[in-house]
Amino acid sequence: MSQALALKYRPTRFEDLIGQDPISQTLSLALDSGRLSHAYLFSGLRGSGKTSSARIFSKALNCAQGPSSTPCDVCENCLAAKEGRHMDIIEMDAASSRKIDDIRDLIEQTKYHPAMGRFKIFIIDEVHMLTKEAFNALLKTLEEPPPYVKFILATTDPLKLPATILSRTQHFRFKKIAHRDVIAHIQKILHLENVPFEPEALEMIARSGGGSLRDTLTLLDQSIIFCKGNLTPALVAQMLGLVDPELLERLFDAIFSHDEPTLSELLKELELHETEMVLEEIAIFLKEKLSQNHPQYPLGMLDRFFRIIADSQTLLSLGSHNAFVLTLTILKMKEALKIKEIDGMIEELEQELFSKNPAKPLASSPLAPPLPAVSAPSSGSMATPNKEALFEHLKAKIYDRNYDLGECFEKNIRFVDFSEGILSWSSRAEGECKERLKDAYSVIKHFVKEIYGIETSIKQVTLPPPKTHDEEPTPPPLPSLEDSPPEESLEPEGSGCVASMLEESSAPCEASKEKLTEAILESPLVSAAKELLEVKKIIVRSKV
Repeated sequence: MSQALALKYRPTRFEDLIGQDPISQTLSLALDSGRLSHAYLFSGLRGSGKTSSARIFSKALNCAQGPSSTPCDVCENCLAAKEGRHMDIIEMDAASSRKIDDIRDLIEQTKYHPAMGRFKIFIIDEVHMLTKEAFNALLKTLEEPPPYVKFILATTDPLKLPATILSRTQHFRFKKIAHRDVIAHIQKILHLENVPFEPEALEMIARSGGGSLRDTLTLLDQSIIFCKGNLTPALVAQMLGLVDPELLERLFDAIFSHDEPTLSELLKELELHETEMVLEEIAIFLKEKLSQNHPQYPLGMLDRFFRIIADSQTLLSLGSHNAFVLTLTILKMKEALKIKEIDGMIEELEQELFSKNPAKPLASSPLAPPLPAVSAPSSGSMATPNKEALFEHLKAKIYDRNYDLGECFEKNIRFVDFSEGILSWSSRAEGECKERLKDAYSVIKHFVKEIYGIETSIKQVTLPPPKTHDEEPTPPPLPSLEDSPPEESLEPEGSGCVASMLEESSAPCEASKEKLTEAILESPLVSAAKELLEVKKIIVRSKV
């Protein structure tokens, strides 16, 4: 009849212990040097080797050739200890024998000398389960036992032990067994059992064991039965309820290729599993890609993916809907790929700006319209289209720096000429725009030197004032307008006073003024001002 792997391959010597080298070395040296304590405390995770170490230590203490770190395994004491029938090695389960009466019986047994071996050894497992009264009853015997008595206490929760117990024992802390040590051990067992396997399947079994060798070997037993003697990742994942790594490969291939139908199908498959477990499996999958330096998974992208997973785990802890969180995670990973495209565009733009060749427009950039393809001026005058293109480029640079500044610049600054390293423009800026352009003059000057050349200087010229009817058809010139006073040319549009000088009657002029006044008073701006300021009466007076 077959035996469970956890029992069949249980360590029988200190060198057989997995992942506990400091403890096995310390106990071996104590046995060889004869520096033995009367009480030991072994604490650590379940399945880390506490009880096995206690049995090996007990056998070494009572070996006919010992005490020795390498018991002979042939004497009567070693054989009896190995078979669990040694009269002087007494194992007690504190979870079931936890009362003060049980401890009184134990103390009573300490009064009698060992029957077979050198020492009478008491192994108390799960000692933290003893009652307070039981601990108090054990204190005196634990502190000063007879010279032939040894105590070995084992627990998974040393924080529940009284300080008085801890101070009377040598404490050995058993650490969690490393993942690589677990993998190596189960590989060795499978070779001895002649069971074929794939390394990915063992990774999944060891990860599910959580650092406990006993739990891992139990899962290994179950996997051998389920897989019919051939351990494959797909079958092991099915048995453990994990996500098949091949499914995650197809998932990320669909994300990278923007394959919407495949992505929807894979999401439906992932929803059959627990969302928290799926997120953990995705994180482990990405960690493996990071360790492999996979070219398809650069560091920046993995950093974004891990942040998305961390946010999703936070949402799950708040009680969010599992399927929604999983879908949101996958869609956010898909959107995160666009940042990669933006990084590429920025890099391409930098190469074009700092290269010696003329810049080319970024036709594929979704962030801004392409700038005109212009080359830096060499010297002297330039062709007119190039002058205008460079000035448009200057406007675009100012807009990119500050939109309000660019708007002021475009409305008030007019290009005049660029020749002999001098850029001429005219300005009609007033008020707030004028102050803004004045404050930002150093920035504008920097852009001018960057576009037109480092030796370029700026010259402001004065042009005649613009016509007031740019968008309306220009009436035929009238001789009387040339001789009219300059003040009359500044009359409001539609006043009709200029027309009155052209031999028109005064009645139409007055009618036009009345219509203009009514239009002003009925405008939305004036109506809002009346309501806001509670104006009762408005009087309109002419400036003439």
